[in-house]
Amino acid sequence: MATKFADAREEKIAAIEALDTRLRWLSSWTVHNANHIRKKRDGLKVGGHQASCASMTAIMAALYFHALRPNDKVSVKPHAGPVLQAIHYMLGNQTLEQLQQFRALGGAQSYPSRTKDKIPVDFSTGSVGLGVAITAFSSLVQDYLIARGAMAEADAGRMISLMGDAELDEGNIYECLIEGYKHDIRNCWWVVDYNRQSLDSTTADRMFRRFDDIFETCGWRVVTLKHGKLQHAAFARPGGKSLEDWIENCPNADFAVLTYQGGAAWRERLLSDIGGKPHVRKLIESFDDDGLAALMTNLGGHCIASLMEAFDSADDDRPTLFIAYTVKGYGLPLAGHKDNHSGMMNPAQIEQLRATMGIEAGQEWEPFAGLGGNMAARLKSFMSESALAKKPMEADPAAVLVPAHFAVPSGDTQSTQAAFGHVLLDLAKSSEELADRIVTTAPDVTQTTNLGGFVNQRGLFRRSQVADIFREAKIPSAQKWAAHAAGQHIELGIAENNFFLLLTSLGLAAPHFGTRLIPVGTVYDPFISRGLDALNYGCYSDARFLLVGTPSGLTLGPEGGAHQSINTPLIGMGQPGLAYFEPAYADEVALFMRWAFEHLQRPDGSSVYLRLSTRQIPQVTRESSAWQDDALKGAYWLRPPAAGAEAAIAFTGAIAPEILDAWEELLDDIPGLGVLNVTSPDLLHRDWSARKAARWTGGQAAPCHADMLLSALSPNASLVTVIDGSPAALSWLGGVRAMRVSPLGTDRFGQTGDLPDLYRSYRLDKHAIIDAMAELFLRP
Repeated sequence: MATKFADAREEKIAAIEALDTRLRWLSSWTVHNANHIRKKRDGLKVGGHQASCASMTAIMAALYFHALRPNDKVSVKPHAGPVLQAIHYMLGNQTLEQLQQFRALGGAQSYPSRTKDKIPVDFSTGSVGLGVAITAFSSLVQDYLIARGAMAEADAGRMISLMGDAELDEGNIYECLIEGYKHDIRNCWWVVDYNRQSLDSTTADRMFRRFDDIFETCGWRVVTLKHGKLQHAAFARPGGKSLEDWIENCPNADFAVLTYQGGAAWRERLLSDIGGKPHVRKLIESFDDDGLAALMTNLGGHCIASLMEAFDSADDDRPTLFIAYTVKGYGLPLAGHKDNHSGMMNPAQIEQLRATMGIEAGQEWEPFAGLGGNMAARLKSFMSESALAKKPMEADPAAVLVPAHFAVPSGDTQSTQAAFGHVLLDLAKSSEELADRIVTTAPDVTQTTNLGGFVNQRGLFRRSQVADIFREAKIPSAQKWAAHAAGQHIELGIAENNFFLLLTSLGLAAPHFGTRLIPVGTVYDPFISRGLDALNYGCYSDARFLLVGTPSGLTLGPEGGAHQSINTPLIGMGQPGLAYFEPAYADEVALFMRWAFEHLQRPDGSSVYLRLSTRQIPQVTRESSAWQDDALKGAYWLRPPAAGAEAAIAFTGAIAPEILDAWEELLDDIPGLGVLNVTSPDLLHRDWSARKAARWTGGQAAPCHADMLLSALSPNASLVTVIDGSPAALSWLGGVRAMRVSPLGTDRFGQTGDLPDLYRSYRLDKHAIIDAMAELFLRP
């Protein structure tokens, strides 16, 4: 029985080694084709990362065709994207045309993408480090679903990241590591391609031994694969201990140079450094130059047998860091060269590689070229039985029912932030399915962003129950936050990257785990910028969530400059995959929240961003609900203009009282003056842009919503636009019907102060609006 097992193991190793070779070739050829064969019309380098792919092929072959389980999910390092494409090409999931169009319009993407690639991609990667950290938060989401009974413990998959060692320089990885430790994450593997070369240099030697300490302190198992089986066999021979010690102490830069120079250089250096030690010369001379080069580069990350053993050793749910020593450009003519990160093989070098691999000219794209018919048939059969080949399709669960109406919070004077909290609290108290699917989170601002009521009602999520010591001691507190497995709020520390990555993971729960969650995250509006890269990553991945930025603008007066947001309206308008609203009144909050919960579940939907305020303002009396349809399109007339009116004030958000005060004073001088409440500069502008684009996209150039609203004014009418944010968010409205515009807003870091002082200083008060209108009418 043991002999049969050993034989089967050896056959599997041989099969995966053959796959490793094929992946190295196909990834290299894909990049070469894009840069040297496919016609270039602009003369620019297409790019690609042949060396970064070559250092990963053995790791990916061993992972995908040995260690991977059907429910595991993998985030592939960005520069190894062509290897992932090659894997799916060999499985039949990718077309030749897509590979031939690598980095061309409509072809395989530069970096793995959930939204752009045709092959299955678990996690988008590209922005360095984010594809690593996302796996930890997906592990947390999986634990959340298991704790709530939405999936079985036995169905838990490992969330795996394949990362370059230079990514360990990224701060968001360590922010994530700390958060993962706090939440005791499980089933997470990070595999480091430790090739010790980045774009500009080789990795500092003194840093490596720190990684073990950092990860082990955070509860991770660390498995280091420095040597392959050939090296271990050599170490066991006479003189081998001296060779092992030399390798252990060889500087990274020296190792790279010798790798590039080859066997003769290795021989000269080893004999010079340790040739006088007992048995070393005989050991070294037992290898020819090619054999010596192969021995010295037989690192753990290129040895299939060593990789398989390492992956097999982590057969539990403890998070594990695998540090796999590799050679950048392994098996390629540019292996070890310090310029190989963005360097590529020239035609002569790729021809040399083709000949070495036994691939006939004209057979470069054949999936199993150079292997022989028998081996090709065996590999096809082997791959078809892999967990990757049998991996289930991503789920598309039914949408969660959203109630037909949300009750409007009562009160003559309210802030939009408080209204948001009341709507959530009402949901939390209800028996609606929607309420059970909501998961809230915040980067240590739960109380101050009005999530407290929801958390009081629904609890904090912890896999193990945590006692509320203050409550047990009968100390009064507004926070009655029980922590248990059924809790629906995931608490985070002050790290906005973590916040957006968790929202992304929660927003991908439907395709990843088959259960649709409705993530709601709150953050101080100015600090959206701190996590902007991760927000962009989540939207690019098509994750769906409701983002609430509050408080916003310089309306948060006493806090001063760094806590006052200026450009977040432009972020809301410019970020793809995100619909931005900025309500002024409580009934608008209820309307937009309901719309958001439906919109983020639609196939053609997106995430939604609400920009809210702590400022309490008088609410308006509505005669009907007719305003709602227009508000959901981006704007409605709060004070309808008279037909042919000469002017209007367009505004957004919490400055509504100043707008209405100015309107009342201006009415005598400008009869029929209108007030346009722009509830979504984003949707309004997008609609206008689509109408303009219809000319060259073949669509119907129907009037856009902004045009229809502004058509109520005179053709020569003027606009004053006002927003507590960048004035550019609304000033474009003048271009819709060629109107003169006087834009008001904030374009400087604000001072501390009360609102009358700040609005006066930054020209948001009633007098500024009146002056701006006068300027329009006085201008010749």
